[in-house]
Amino acid sequence: MITLVLGGTRSGKSGHAESLLPADEPVRYLATARRIEGDAEWEARIAAHRARRPPAWTTLEGVDVAATIAAGGAPLLVDDLATWLTGVLDDAGAWDAHPMPSVVQERVGELVAAVANAPGRVVLVSAEVGLGVVPPTRAGRLFRDELGALNTALAAVADEVVLLVAGLPLKLK
Repeated sequence: MITLVLGGTRSGKSGHAESLLPADEPVRYLATARRIEGDAEWEARIAAHRARRPPAWTTLEGVDVAATIAAGGAPLLVDDLATWLTGVLDDAGAWDAHPMPSVVQERVGELVAAVANAPGRVVLVSAEVGLGVVPPTRAGRLFRDELGALNTALAAVADEVVLLVAGLPLKLK
C-alpha cells in the first residue's frame, strides 16, 4: 500500500504521515533533508523531527530513495520529497541550466517506478506547491513546476493520496 501525504508548510503532513504507521513496530524513516554545516536552526529542526519518532523506528539518512523503496523490508516513511527534489536539482546544477539536465528526469523516473512497484508499505510526504502565487524567480518557478510534476506522477501510482490543510486530512484518492 502506497500513501502520498501532501500539504503546505506547517500543515501537519509529517505528523499525519507518522500516525499512519505503527509506533511499536519497526519502521524505516527515510529523512531526505541534507545537513547544512553551521546552521544551528536547521539542525534543531532535524533534531525535533528525530525526537518525536518512536524508539522502534530506524532513521535512514543519505541513502538512495528509489533503491531503498525498491528493496522492500519494514514499512517505510519518506519525509520529504520536496527536500529530495531540491537535492536532485542542486546535484544536477539545474537552477541555471537551459535546458533541464536529463539526470533530473532520470532520477524522478527511477523514484516513480520504485514507488509504482514497491513491494511493501510506503508512506511518502511531499509539499503541495500548486496553491500559491507564481514565484517571482526562475528558480522558484522551476522548483514549483518540477515538484508539481513529481507529485502528479506519484499520485497516479499511489493507492491513497491525502492533503493536509490546517492539520486536517482531506482524502483525495
